[in-house]
Parts: sequence; C-alpha cells; structure tokens
Amino acid sequence: MIKKMRILISNDDGIYSPGIIALAKVASRFGEVRIVAPDVEQSSMGHAITSSRPLRYKRIRLGDFEAYRVNGTPADCVALGTHHWQHVDLVLSGINLGLNLGNSCWHSGTLAAAKQAALLGVRGIAFSTSVSENKDPDFAKLEPYVAKVIEMLLEEKTMDLVNVNLPEKPKGIRWTRQSVRHYDGKVAPSNQNRDTVRNCSLPNESFRGSDDTARTRRFQARVHENKGNGPLISRSGRAGEVACR
Repeated sequence: MIKKMRILISNDDGIYSPGIIALAKVASRFGEVRIVAPDVEQSSMGHAITSSRPLRYKRIRLGDFEAYRVNGTPADCVALGTHHWQHVDLVLSGINLGLNLGNSCWHSGTLAAAKQAALLGVRGIAFSTSVSENKDPDFAKLEPYVAKVIEMLLEEKTMDLVNVNLPEKPKGIRWTRQSVRHYDGKVAPSNQNRDTVRNCSLPNESFRGSDDTARTRRFQARVHENKGNGPLISRSGRAGEVACR
C-alpha cells in the first residue's frame, strides 16, 4: 500500500483567508491535507515565535479540511502542526494576498512559515499572488499553476525552501532569482502619533532585468533559484524562488 503524502498548510493572512482554502484544494490532489494557521492576520510578522505566553489552538472545520486556528504566528503554526501531526512530508504556505518579492521577503510571515518547515527538516514552499484594490484574486485561474509548481518541485529533491510568486494572469513558469536592488518599506506618518511602516510603489525603471520583481511585474510567474543574495537564498543550492509568467 502506497503511503499518502502528509501536507501541512499555513499562512499569515489568517485561517479564514480565501487563499488558504484555494491552496488546500490543490494540495489535496497530492496527499492528505491539514491546515494549521493563525486565528487573526499576521502579515509582516516575519519569523517571530511566541515564547512569552502559552499557545492555544482550536480544531475547526474549514470546507472539507481538518483545520486548527492558533493564537500565534505563522512560524508557531508550523511548529505546532509538525509536532502534533508527525511525519509531515511537505509544508505549503499561502496563497498570500500580496506578492513577496525582493527585500519584502525579510518581513513576510508567509515565507517564515516555509522557512520554519525547512528549519525542522521538512520541505517548505510559499505561494503569493498579486492583489488590487478593485477585486480579489481569481484563485480558480491560479490553481493550475499552483498544481504545476507543486508537481515540478516535488521532483526537485534538493530544494528544501522555495518562494513562488504568481501575477494576476500567469502565462507560464520560470526559475528566477531574488531581487535585492531596492527596499520598498517606508514610514507613513500620521497626525496622531500613529506612524506605520508600509510598502511603497517603485518606479517602472526598477523592474528591468530578470530577477523576481522585474519578471513578476511583467506577468511572469517565477520560481526563484536563490544562490546567496537574501533571506531565502542558500549557497548550497537548497533554497529557491519560483515566479509564474
């Protein structure tokens, strides 16, 4: 009897994000799925873990999937999920509502979930897609590309950590590399002493070239093979990035 692959799914948008259900539906084609995700949005949480208070989790039903909501960070969720559900074969994170390109990877809770998996000896893949103010992502159109990327990466036995970015209307899949040319965070001041740090738009000339930012802006879904230029880049060749075009 062939053992079914165990796939743990998390995110940083929170357990009720539509992206996590879309990812779970695709993942269920490859194995047994369990969802463990934050009970509230944890965007830009990075790789924080909770050490000052107990973590609590509650079992819920999320569509057709067994799921657990956790009062912790994305990294907490992966740590808990792999601890209580032993012999996890693969951790998927996303689909994040917003791209994770270039230096934004440092802050990403979506990528942190995949990184936590890699630290625990489990393969981790993070998925993100672009969003607009006018409409939500069309996950049905993205699902074929998500499935193809998972299928492709399952064959890449040496890739422990991969970052995948999907534009609104992908046209294909390419390996690429992480851009480190620009940092797109800035302080957004207010009149009430409540400043925030936000991402800002970069000029079009910033998107020339073949890195993740340039290629995704040109509607290419990209898989990035990273080799030493950022938080997801490994000189041993065991981390990577994918972008769809």
